[in-house]
Amino acid sequence: MNWLTEDLPGIGGVYKQIPQDFQVEEIPLYPCSGEGEHLYLWIEKSGITTRNLLTQLARGLRLKERDLGYAGLKDARALTRQMISIPFNKLAQVKNLNLNQAEILDINRHTNKLRLGHLAGNHFTITLRETDTEPLPRSSAIFAQLQQRGVPNLFGEQRYGVLGNSAQLGLLLAQKNFVTFCREFIGDPQVIRNPGWKKAAEYYRQGEEQQAIDSLPKRMRDERQLLQMLIDGKSHHAAVFSLSRNLLRLFLSAAQSSFFDQLLMQRLPDLDQLRDGDIAIKHINRACFRVKDVEKEQPRVNRFEISPSAPLYGSKVMLATGKTGQSEMDFLEKSGLTLNSWKLPHGLTMTGERRPLRVPLTEPKIIVSGDHFITLSFTLPKGSYATSVLRELIKENQQIS
Repeated sequence: MNWLTEDLPGIGGVYKQIPQDFQVEEIPLYPCSGEGEHLYLWIEKSGITTRNLLTQLARGLRLKERDLGYAGLKDARALTRQMISIPFNKLAQVKNLNLNQAEILDINRHTNKLRLGHLAGNHFTITLRETDTEPLPRSSAIFAQLQQRGVPNLFGEQRYGVLGNSAQLGLLLAQKNFVTFCREFIGDPQVIRNPGWKKAAEYYRQGEEQQAIDSLPKRMRDERQLLQMLIDGKSHHAAVFSLSRNLLRLFLSAAQSSFFDQLLMQRLPDLDQLRDGDIAIKHINRACFRVKDVEKEQPRVNRFEISPSAPLYGSKVMLATGKTGQSEMDFLEKSGLTLNSWKLPHGLTMTGERRPLRVPLTEPKIIVSGDHFITLSFTLPKGSYATSVLRELIKENQQIS
């Protein structure tokens, strides 16, 4: 296993033992104007997902979930603060709203509905427990190097679903392997903990579809829908495409993320070094360009103006050349895919884009530390994950001589 800071020993430790150990606060992309047809609710939640929060708001305010706006999804196992927008005409109902495991801290007004991605970044305050003795010196050294060289822009495990198979589902969808997709979607009994779901998965693998649907927990509507289609004699192809486009796009996105993470791992620990054939990204506007002169462009990398990139595969994504480009093509070919494999019906085509291999770490601060714990804070741009910072700090399974 490689790290960007592989020359610095980690501190060990665990996180998310309680929600307060992992705090996330959105950094808005723009201030509220104080006028307009939308209310912006600044909400603190703990122990629930953003989607659970949206469901509560929609029911309590008698709205459809599509009437709500949000900038990003936040983890359930955390204390988070984020903005949600609703129509201004619901102001009176908001004052009488009772939310479970969430609280409205502030209300403002703005001219437009909040959209996904409308945030500058996220600020994290995280406590690591059960660390090695005196974690402060090691943490300070790792923070200093990450601030200078950047944070690996990994997606990480939170991208891959409860069973860790979202990327595999996306790959099967791109491969048009619908029979295996259905099997994987219902789940592997060996890794499922819920008794009813586990039994349903066992029945399905035995070809007992009706017993499978009877065993599923009631909340598993997507799995139930797919099984019912098969019971009704529909093809596996039809059953798969009966699922919501949002869900299927989530799987395809997870497959893109998995490929990206693997390509990034190949480049560690040298994410701040350009190579011949690279495609660089400008951090100021996300514009991409082919690197023609590594020696000329490397000083811009050192100043954090640009970074090397890897693809989120899609039908129109630009690929690198040279050894870097060959590695990018090898990942597709080994999976039985081409760029055209990402052209799918029903509005599911993924066009792809380039993603920087590293992102800047700003405002790193160690708040308090003891013999076997440390609390630290930092800021990352939108679309990047705190787990990438924690991975460098903890260095799980490291071998230190």
